Amino acid sequence: MTNILLIDEDGQVQTHLSEALSGEEYTVRSAATGREGLALLGQLEADVIILDMDLPSTNGLEVYEEIRKKDRRVPVIFIADETDAETAIEAMVRGAFEFLTKPIDLSELKNVLAQAIKVSRMSKVRVAIAAGADSSQTGEAFIGQSSKMLDVFKQIGRVSRQNVTVLLRGESGSGKELAARAIYHHSARSEECFMAVNCAALPENLLESELFGHEKGAFTGANRRRIGKFEQCDGGTIFLDEIGDMSPLVQGKVLRLLQQQEFERVGGNETIKTDVRIIAATNQPLEEMVEEETFREDLYFRLKEVSISLPPLRERREDLPVLIEYFLNRDVQEFDQQNLEGLSEKALELMLKYDWPGNVRELQNVIKQALLNCTGPVVIAEFLPDEVRGIDPHSFPGVVAEGEEEVAKESSDQQRADNPIDLISFIDQRLGSGTDNLYAECVEELERYLFQRVLQETDGNQSLAAKTLGITRGKVRDRIQAFGINLDTTITTDSQDSE
Repeated sequence: MTNILLIDEDGQVQTHLSEALSGEEYTVRSAATGREGLALLGQLEADVIILDMDLPSTNGLEVYEEIRKKDRRVPVIFIADETDAETAIEAMVRGAFEFLTKPIDLSELKNVLAQAIKVSRMSKVRVAIAAGADSSQTGEAFIGQSSKMLDVFKQIGRVSRQNVTVLLRGESGSGKELAARAIYHHSARSEECFMAVNCAALPENLLESELFGHEKGAFTGANRRRIGKFEQCDGGTIFLDEIGDMSPLVQGKVLRLLQQQEFERVGGNETIKTDVRIIAATNQPLEEMVEEETFREDLYFRLKEVSISLPPLRERREDLPVLIEYFLNRDVQEFDQQNLEGLSEKALELMLKYDWPGNVRELQNVIKQALLNCTGPVVIAEFLPDEVRGIDPHSFPGVVAEGEEEVAKESSDQQRADNPIDLISFIDQRLGSGTDNLYAECVEELERYLFQRVLQETDGNQSLAAKTLGITRGKVRDRIQAFGINLDTTITTDSQDSE
């Protein structure tokens, strides 16, 4: 039984919602003032609180802050007489689970309650990675404890103080710029400037001007002389990212600079001497580009005096926990979410299994998204993007099985409920496990898919689903509960959906 605390001065709202929600699923306790509600909260272990924004002698936001002092895990759903942008935004900024306007749509409220209850229960799971560690380090950290990253660190250590050109290889998002900055920070040029240029971000003429500068009148729009990066960075280090996207013309000028440490500005005749160290990076197969004559062979060999390959994140999974902890704590401070306790075991399990095609950059983005989605003190699996959870967003829209192992049944149930049925793979997997109950397991698997599919087709209308299946609505309700199916869509009203 789920305990709901309703705080609203309107007696009609109290009566209406209490009658609509009370029954087999919910127990509703009501209070007319913030003080009464806080007193009840001390007596009642509430799973969800429904809080009116406009209370006598106070307002909902003030009561909300007092609720947070008593129990910051309980989800709070605000209700208000009208939509006010500032009020709604402020409520969500402070951590409200949802903001609804009166008159309350019971179907919408029940759907929100189902989600809030799920989050409430999941927020009580154990934390696998705790938040709160000091992450005061400025900038990005170059982190890793795996043997592959140790090799990278050692290579950086060997070349940093040597005035050689370094070519960094690796997939997008694998940390090539962090490696370049690490080389720079440990080099003899660390007191001089460091500049980074993305060669893929600029067209040929602009890239040439960006690197080498131009004279006034060199081309249309060149209204004054421009000093390029190679001239600005004299004595320092330049990081040329996506070097494979350079045009042949710019490649030739970079080659000359590497060989002679001199160049001319675009549209100029004056030879300019400079002293820069070049660190280049690419995720493209330069060897193939040399064979195809789209990249100069002589430049290729000059760039790779030393070549360092950064492993993709999927090949150094042992680094994931420390990376997750670092980014989690860094973003908790950035977003000022000091009440966050950490990451749940299930969420961590999903993140450890995911292949991370976008590498460390994708990991950073996922953690940011999870924190922005988080409505409780624990980052649970529900707050992770669909791709990390292994969910195809185009499969079974509107019908989603509950997520956490502690709330649903098992993680295997979660995965099967979220994905189309694959009975052959399921049978093979169960045979491999040595099961002695395969008939019942297959029947359950097929039945789970059948109910999920029909509920999707009927947009969650249980009466219509029962008619389609040729069974009673009670049987449908029983199977929804047994399989942990959540109706994540707009469903019919109570009157339409009654037996």
